[in-house]
Amino acid sequence: MFENLSEKLQRVFKNLRGEGKLTAENMESALREIRLALLEADVHFRVARQFIEAVKEKAMGAEVLTALSPSQQVVKIVRDEMVKMLGQHQAKLRTANEPPSVMMIVGLQGSGKTTSTAKLARWLSKNGSSPMMVSVDVYRPAARQQLSVLARDLKLPVYEGTPEQTRPAELARSARKEAMQTGRDVLLVDTAGRLHIDDELMAELSELKQLLNPSEILFVADAMTGQDAVKSADEFHKRLGITGVILTKMDGDARGGAALSIRAVTGQPLKFVGVGEKPDALEPFHPDRVAQRILGMGDVLSLIEKVEETIDQKQAEEMQRKLLEDDFTLGDFRDQIRQLRKLGPLESLLGMMPQIGPIKDLKNLKVDEKEITHLVAIIDSMTPQERANHMIINGARRRRIARGSGTTVQEVNNLLKQYSQARKMMKSFTGGGGFLGKRLGKLKLPMGFGPQ
Repeated sequence: MFENLSEKLQRVFKNLRGEGKLTAENMESALREIRLALLEADVHFRVARQFIEAVKEKAMGAEVLTALSPSQQVVKIVRDEMVKMLGQHQAKLRTANEPPSVMMIVGLQGSGKTTSTAKLARWLSKNGSSPMMVSVDVYRPAARQQLSVLARDLKLPVYEGTPEQTRPAELARSARKEAMQTGRDVLLVDTAGRLHIDDELMAELSELKQLLNPSEILFVADAMTGQDAVKSADEFHKRLGITGVILTKMDGDARGGAALSIRAVTGQPLKFVGVGEKPDALEPFHPDRVAQRILGMGDVLSLIEKVEETIDQKQAEEMQRKLLEDDFTLGDFRDQIRQLRKLGPLESLLGMMPQIGPIKDLKNLKVDEKEITHLVAIIDSMTPQERANHMIINGARRRRIARGSGTTVQEVNNLLKQYSQARKMMKSFTGGGGFLGKRLGKLKLPMGFGPQ
């Protein structure tokens, strides 16, 4: 996400550093380029204008222009203003004084309300809540069954109602009663949508709001629709009073205009972003972390949280010991590949790394999932002795391994080369004494992936 904008902004900052000294003229030129980059990223024109005016006011001051490293000062100002534009602080979900807290999930048809409802239920369950779901979409064929299937896959409760219950208000009332009786502290209400906003839909949602007195009304928007998502969110807020936004398909949006505009246009925070199709592909929105990613500073905290949530602590500590003792084998390499695949798309993980030093080009690394499958197959075709000591793998062994894995000798050679590179790269992570060295020791990224 944000790849296009990130690339253009980093180019602007690089040009500023090349100036040696900042002047009013080259600052004006840089601000014009930043404004153009925002507009090309589909940021709302009014939001882009306000952003540039705020940056200009601070960046054109004598204190910045005469600073020892003025370009770094400008980067800091842009970052601070971007955080402000995105919402300053992470907006947490609001809960009712007495359970269950009702959260209405609203939005246009096709925006991803039902899958977002299930993902949010999973996230709440993982974070100490006991949610229940209900679909009150009585119009779309099989809408209620779709939520039931998702709930069963996640092993979370859903109120299905009876075939006779055909009114949204009736379903919602019964679901809340069921949630209270079964000790559920959150009720997620998946509402109906339309292809466009109409009075009938708004009347139904207003009735549900009056009946349920929800602690949250979360608008689900498709990031791929750009400014249409922002306009719809604004209209829903004016007519219904939303309390936050869930932006879906962020992983497929290289521009990011909706994410950058929604808070400024609606006045309501972006609370979650959908970053994939899997049930765990829903993340809380952190304005400061997103701003850092856009400016090439990485999102190390999110990366660490994802790793700590997914990777077994004891295995990680054992792997760190092996790396420090230079005992990292091909078998360990295979195990790390398998663990990393649990974290999601590797390109997404690499995008969270700071774009500095030896890892500055990792964001451009294209990871072929088929290639990763081939890597595992090649290692599986080795004997235990070969996995333990790669130095014994001579030409004859390479030909046998290639035949056994359905690959070529060249692919086996590439794997061994990637394994050697990975050992060096991962040792640099675990051997450092700084923040990255200490905290990312668990990560063990096999950096050798991708075309050589």
